Amino acid sequence: MAEDSDLEKTEQASPKRLEKAREEGDVPRSRELATVTVLFSAGMGILVMGDHLNQALKNSMTAGLNFDRTAAFDPIVLLMRTADNIYSLLLAFAPLALIIIIMAIAAPIVIGGWVFSGKAFVPQFSRLNPISGLSNMMSKNAAIELIKSIAKTLVVATVAYIVISHDMAPILSLSLLPLKTSITQVNHLMLMAFLSIVSALVFIAAIDVPYQLYHYASKLKMTKEEVRQESKESEGNPEIKARIRQQQREMAKRRMMSEIPKADVVITNPTHYAVAIKYQDEGMRAPIVVAKGADVMALKIREIASEHNILIMESPKLARALFAHTELNDEIPEALYSAVAEVLAYVFQMRIFKKDGGFRPEIPKALPVPEALDPHSLLPAPSKALDEVFA
Repeated sequence: MAEDSDLEKTEQASPKRLEKAREEGDVPRSRELATVTVLFSAGMGILVMGDHLNQALKNSMTAGLNFDRTAAFDPIVLLMRTADNIYSLLLAFAPLALIIIIMAIAAPIVIGGWVFSGKAFVPQFSRLNPISGLSNMMSKNAAIELIKSIAKTLVVATVAYIVISHDMAPILSLSLLPLKTSITQVNHLMLMAFLSIVSALVFIAAIDVPYQLYHYASKLKMTKEEVRQESKESEGNPEIKARIRQQQREMAKRRMMSEIPKADVVITNPTHYAVAIKYQDEGMRAPIVVAKGADVMALKIREIASEHNILIMESPKLARALFAHTELNDEIPEALYSAVAEVLAYVFQMRIFKKDGGFRPEIPKALPVPEALDPHSLLPAPSKALDEVFA
């Protein structure tokens, strides 16, 4: 059952999948919206510029039917006049054509944006498969398209019937009007009928746009397995990433262990925590932490320090503060300068004592560690703290 659920397309398309579909020219489109937009803009353009276009057509027809003897016997003159006539006609209709072109380009931007993809021109021989063609004809989308076609036919027929019924009296009276008046009346009736039908198609487009958005989102839905596979491809295999993090932690541990022999002192809790500190007069503004660890790691730090004769000093409060408030190779906090200074002074005195003898220095007691820096009651379990060190 789990495998079946993983194969069901229940997940929304990821940004990567949407971008890939867009690169292939696959974006939501509504042919009904584009058709209505172009037709309505053409109708409104004719309504606004109708007189100008009518005059341009009249002038063109007049010029085409009138020519003198020179044009009749000189083909070049006749050709030039015809070219001028066509140019004037194209110039008159250019604003209307420009409006239609702009609306044809702008309509797709409304829901899918303007996309140009060369992949859409690549031949796909799979489309020639008759079995796939038959399955597409019997698909849910084909049924929706059939319903839309029937609805458009019914809408156009209904609106046309209503318009003609409403204008039946003016239509029947056209034969009684003068020719010029009747032509003007016919143009007006045809334009109003055209705009009425196109306006009715807006209802179809208003239904088609949400459906196309829904259909596009459903088509690009992904299975849970596809989501996991895409995550692996984009972010890397989780197992490999975990292996890399483990290797990084191992390398960090080795680097840290190699720095312990260079430390001046290791401060312990005494068993839970261990922090190795190093200080040089030249090149260092303050002591730095070269190694730190908890539990097993703290034991390993103490072992390496013992092997290299690094002084190990027990100071639970200071060890906890250093462990909680420092990172590897970072300077110690200013609030711990005094406490660490007393420890380092004891370390240097012990070196002199071991070298020259004399009085053995006393181990510093009650180091000045601010209570706010002691996380005794706030620290997580030591094992978790160890993971945070090398995360």
